[in-house]
Amino acid sequence: MGKTEIILVERIEPYIFLIRGQKVMLDFHLAELYNIPTKALVQAVKRNRGRFPQDFCFQLTELEDKRLRSQIVTSKSGRGGRRYLPYAFTEEGVAMLSSVLYSERAIQMNVAIMRAFVKLRGILSTHKDLAQKLFELEQRIEKHDENIRAIFEAIRQLMQPPDKPKREIGFKIGEGRIPYRTSRKKHIGH
Repeated sequence: MGKTEIILVERIEPYIFLIRGQKVMLDFHLAELYNIPTKALVQAVKRNRGRFPQDFCFQLTELEDKRLRSQIVTSKSGRGGRRYLPYAFTEEGVAMLSSVLYSERAIQMNVAIMRAFVKLRGILSTHKDLAQKLFELEQRIEKHDENIRAIFEAIRQLMQPPDKPKREIGFKIGEGRIPYRTSRKKHIGH
């Protein structure tokens, strides 16, 4: 990637949003990048509706639009601005735009946008990999800590003085001793 392409990708990345669990770009941002009116972009999509199924392009709900307006600056509807809800294009929808917008700039911008999506996917993948590695490391440390605690407990037990041997009670048969007779009646009456 040349310096110009890097600048383009960095310019495009802020225009990628997460809506309905998908990374999307909005029609007015795409129109700005393609250097065409938003109305022309939307008309091209409507003329070719079969190329843009729901997983390629969808219109935002009023709530989604309101939430986005709080994040980005857009004109309010009814005051010279948009009078309809914006369309969101997934990565596949953006790729399909190149087939309905027939300008050299549209083709170049699509290439840059695809690179931005790929870069973003790589960044997200790296974060997932790092999160997984961190989780595994935490698990190892917990097991390691348990093992260290067990070692210290074993050392503590070894450091305690041994219990004093207890005297045995009773007698052992077969060691050459004569068992003591408990019956005294025989001895007294004798």
